[in-house]
Amino acid sequence: MSRQALVLDANILIRAVLGKKVFTLLNEHHGTTAFFAPDDAFADAEKYLPQIFEKRGLDWGVGAAVLHRLPTLV
Repeated sequence: MSRQALVLDANILIRAVLGKKVFTLLNEHHGTTAFFAPDDAFADAEKYLPQIFEKRGLDWGVGAAVLHRLPTLV
């Protein structure tokens, strides 16, 4: 069985933190698909997510925890 690979950008990482669908897909497929994201993508997500959370009145602590968990899947 060949393993698939997918490169994620900052937008996908941001969606993984903000919503359930992308995070669920990453979680479900990390065993059969290799996900990669450059360090710059994580840096951009960490730069913009606090502003997005503030605009939406959300707790950035929760978002930060999700963002810091993503490298276990990516």
